[in-house]
Amino acid sequence: MPEFLYQNKLYYNPVEFAMGRLGGTWKMPILWRLKDGVHRYGELKACLPRITDKMLSSQLKALEEEGFIHRKVFAVVPPRVDYSITVRGRRSIAVIQVIRNYGLDLMKEFGVQTKKVQKHKRLDL
Repeated sequence: MPEFLYQNKLYYNPVEFAMGRLGGTWKMPILWRLKDGVHRYGELKACLPRITDKMLSSQLKALEEEGFIHRKVFAVVPPRVDYSITVRGRRSIAVIQVIRNYGLDLMKEFGVQTKKVQKHKRLDL
């Protein structure tokens, strides 16, 4: 596959391009949680206890700009914002599921044990 430019960034293959949209620590877990329905900012923050406010805000903004999620603002006091997954975001769930299953398999192969570190409402990816 020949290299290509997108938004002034050089990409060498489609995997790199896709990971540029979905990669990192938080984008896939955010999409995973939104696959089951609409969430408000505070709900996402509660089920991703290690994420900072700045990081959650930036990741939500990036996912919205890329068309993976939709942000709906309600003109009420206090302000209310709902986040939902788009058709593009829904298409990514199959990929996330495969990566998740592969990660679980690797964890077994490497003998990785999980443990609860804190008591937080958490929906595992």
